[in-house]
Order: sequence, then C-alpha cells, then structure tokens
Amino acid sequence: MNKNRLEAFSDGVLAIIITIMVLELRVPEEPTWHGLLAVAPTFLSYLLSFIYVGIYWANHHHMLQLAGKVSGGVLWANLHLLFWLSLFPFTTRWMDETGFVQVPVLVYGLNLLLAAIAYYILETALIRQQGRDGALARAVGRDWKGKVSPAIYLLGLALTFLHPLAGLAAYTVVALIWLVPDRRLERFVARTASSPPGQET
Repeated sequence: MNKNRLEAFSDGVLAIIITIMVLELRVPEEPTWHGLLAVAPTFLSYLLSFIYVGIYWANHHHMLQLAGKVSGGVLWANLHLLFWLSLFPFTTRWMDETGFVQVPVLVYGLNLLLAAIAYYILETALIRQQGRDGALARAVGRDWKGKVSPAIYLLGLALTFLHPLAGLAAYTVVALIWLVPDRRLERFVARTASSPPGQET
C-alpha cells in the first residue's frame, strides 16, 4: 500500500476523534461566568486529550515522511495505534463525568500508556522494514522522549493511588515534554525531502 493512503486514513480517524471529543463538551447550565467556571474541568480534560491527539498526529506525520513502503505488518501496527487513540474520547469523558476519581483516572493513564506502546510498535515495524541504516532509524536516534514517557506514565499510575490529581499531573508532564518540537527530526525530514533519491544524509 502507498504510505500516502495510510497517512490519509490515519488523519481522517484522528480528525473524527477530535470531533467526538469536542461534541462531548458540556454547555454551561447558566449564562454566567460562574456557569462557565463550573465546566472548566471538562474543558481542561478535553484540552489535555486534544494536545495528546495533536502530538500523535504531528509525530505520525513526520514518521511516515521518513518511511518507505508500507507492509501488512505496518498496517496492523498502525490500526493498533488508532484503536488506543480512538478510546481517548471515552476515557476522557468517563474521567470528567465521575469527577476525576481514582479508577477513571487510572483507566485514562492506561489508555495513554497503551497508545505510547502502540506508537513504539509502529515505529519499530517501520524501522525494521527500512533497516537500521534507514532514514527513520537515524532520525529517531536514541529517542529519549519515547523511553522516558512510559516511565512517567507508570509513575502517574502509581501516584493516582495516592491522589488522582497527582496522576493527572504526571500525564500532563509527558504532554509538555512532547510539546517541545523535536528540531532534529524536523531538520532530518526537511533534508530528506530536499535531497535527490538515494542521497539522504
């Protein structure tokens, strides 16, 4: 399959995920600032999940820019990632509607962790297909963000047993880490796009 079809399909799924999340935002019960403040937790949980979807969209795009052909294994790895991302609206809403109590916050954290693992599996599948000397492997490098994120998710899950908001704070830290653009990857994508075929550096 052409990787452009895979990217277009993935973009469509991510767009639907964001649409579902925004449609679940509750309208304030009264037209006052107090009414707006009452739905602030709903908005903040939506914002966190929106940021996560945006991070996955951006990194997925960069990864496919450096990918070669798409095999059957890559297709299933991509669907695996989209499955966990598609649960974001459900886990976000459950966490919000229950007032950010322990179990829903734990499930939200597990959702984030499993999405991160699925992304790593997809990345590994693409690198294995391309080879360790390929553009994607060289661009990813040591991938310190990818390695530290699951550890912070696990810390967040443990902190949730102490207080759910402490767990949410850990999940927010991971989002903030990924919000900082990976200039090395962006530069590698730009160089690869501007180099003649077979002359990427």
